[in-house]
Amino acid sequence: MSAVVNSELARFSKEIAALGMKPLWERVMRLKPGTAARAAIWRWEDTRPLLLRACELITARQAERRVLMLENPALPGTTFITPTLYAGLQAILPGEIAPTHRHTPNALRFIMEGEGAYTAVDGGRIRMHPGDFVVTPGWSWHDHGNEGSAPVVWLDGLDTAFANLFGAHFREDYPEESQPASGPGGGSVLSYPYERTRAALEKLSRQGEPHPSHGWKLRYTDPATGRDPFPTVAAFMQRLPKGFAGRSWRSTDGAVCCVVEGGGRADIGTAHFEFAPHDVFAVPSWEIRRFTAASECLIFSYSDRAAQEALGFWREAEA
Repeated sequence: MSAVVNSELARFSKEIAALGMKPLWERVMRLKPGTAARAAIWRWEDTRPLLLRACELITARQAERRVLMLENPALPGTTFITPTLYAGLQAILPGEIAPTHRHTPNALRFIMEGEGAYTAVDGGRIRMHPGDFVVTPGWSWHDHGNEGSAPVVWLDGLDTAFANLFGAHFREDYPEESQPASGPGGGSVLSYPYERTRAALEKLSRQGEPHPSHGWKLRYTDPATGRDPFPTVAAFMQRLPKGFAGRSWRSTDGAVCCVVEGGGRADIGTAHFEFAPHDVFAVPSWEIRRFTAASECLIFSYSDRAAQEALGFWREAEA
């Protein structure tokens, strides 16, 4: 373009800016797959001592929830591990209660260490054991307690970003620390015991060879509806046999992975992580990823795939 035309366009841009408009041809927004998030790992050998230190410094009542949030290094100030997902490590000591509240974001708990804790949802109380996956639907009253003799730690996963995006993030405290119990397994509690999940994976592994990229992988569903536990979030458990060398692939959902058993390596984009039990790592949208297993591995994960599928956005491809 000539200097005259460029000058006129510059003046035009300033003129329409005063009315809250911008020319599309000057857009600087991202118009390609993927997000600003980057692959990152939080190693259990680093996070566990910090959780125990937090237990010394602040009580569950003072903190309301004693949680160390896992914030993606490329998303500072957001509190999110991916642009759409929240992740945090919560610790509760024997005799403590995390007070009852409710919020519109949906929440999941994946138990990492310890016995004797429970989650109560709308009066229904269920025991939590390592490897269990527990669902807390949005706007359900919920509290946690530890009736055991040692600390219990779990991974919290929430779809907070969706509530924030729509301006629909509501929160409310219950008038009492604990809600009245309606009995074991009542209310809105939906729990997936680890022993049942592991048995299902064992059965699947006897039925055929592992998928070249995913190994043997199960997707959690609500038995009452056949759908994902949340309308926004899908959750999975996969098993990689010893010596597994996965094929590279990519998908548009951003994911959070928590190693349950075993060790191996995750190659995600240009990042390369050796992982061990209870490590948590983030897999950003559309990054090429490849898993290898030094020993038999079980990996729990959750992602925004449910929301993407509902909106018609989700896709995957071999890389």
